[in-house]
Amino acid sequence: MTRTTPPRPLDVEALFPELAAFRGTTTRLHPRPGRPDHSASSVGGPMLWPTHEPWPVCGEAHGRGRGRRPADIHRYRQVLASAWAREQAPGPTDEERELLGQLHQEHRIPGASETDPLPMIALAQLYRRDVPDLPAGPGDCDLLQVFWCPFNAHGPGRYDLELHLRWRQSWKVGEVLTTPPRPLVVGSDGFVPEPCVLHPEQVVTYPFAGLLPEELCARIDAWEEALEEKAEQMADETATEPHGYQYDLSIPPGWRVGGFASWHVTDPYPMDCLTCATPMHLLLTIDSSEWDGGSGSWKPLEDQNCPTHRCATPTEVTVGRWGELNVFACPNKPEHPHRWSIQ
Repeated sequence: MTRTTPPRPLDVEALFPELAAFRGTTTRLHPRPGRPDHSASSVGGPMLWPTHEPWPVCGEAHGRGRGRRPADIHRYRQVLASAWAREQAPGPTDEERELLGQLHQEHRIPGASETDPLPMIALAQLYRRDVPDLPAGPGDCDLLQVFWCPFNAHGPGRYDLELHLRWRQSWKVGEVLTTPPRPLVVGSDGFVPEPCVLHPEQVVTYPFAGLLPEELCARIDAWEEALEEKAEQMADETATEPHGYQYDLSIPPGWRVGGFASWHVTDPYPMDCLTCATPMHLLLTIDSSEWDGGSGSWKPLEDQNCPTHRCATPTEVTVGRWGELNVFACPNKPEHPHRWSIQ
């Protein structure tokens, strides 16, 4: 099934004609539960990975010997979803609650060293044929594969993520690895994605307001403030939340490729290539939810009757404190190291 973004509630270029010069596109990936194979673009699906090539591992020193088992996490989600899907007496039974308690337990790996090679988790793979805004990789690579370490234990503060991105030419892959290595335990269940097929959709997008020319940004702020004041004056049972540039008219929520990054948690800061100093472009956004209470206008038409608490988190991936991960790439040399920020 396709996914279709509803028309925007307002014509933002009619309100601010200057925005036409900044118009861009982004491809919403619309991951939904499914059974992808290695030949498909997916989140949490099997990778098109050669048997002769070493699987990505995290070698940074950090604790990795205590956490939840990935298989337990998948089973926990299945039991809970089935329990709440029952038409009669929805919710876990006493027996299911006992099982859920067992599945939620952490386990310790005896003898685990902080420097043992730790298999990374296969997070997503994207074929250019499926994703309009996915740029060509180095050497005309047509496949991007994304991995991450299943522990928040990196960087100076020991709370950062560790990503690994691999570009490859899919037509050169011979025998495919069918049983990749997996970590025995993970630091958080949000690192373990559920298998999802993708329904890519290219939509129009505009930059984060704080990155627009100062005068234009000020006019957008003034327009939003006027709408909020009017809504307060009309506060009653029929009043609706006013539409805003950030949540309704510029940058869609959810997993997507290309377009513009949101900077709604931190102030915008330069994302320049650390190798050649070129300003980097947004490559991929990994989001904790497909929409929420503030961005519900982006909820696809096909999902309008689907409750948010059941449908807005198909991948079960959680970034930080329910945020989004923006991954940036060098537009001149895609093989240069990527950078990322959490918002």
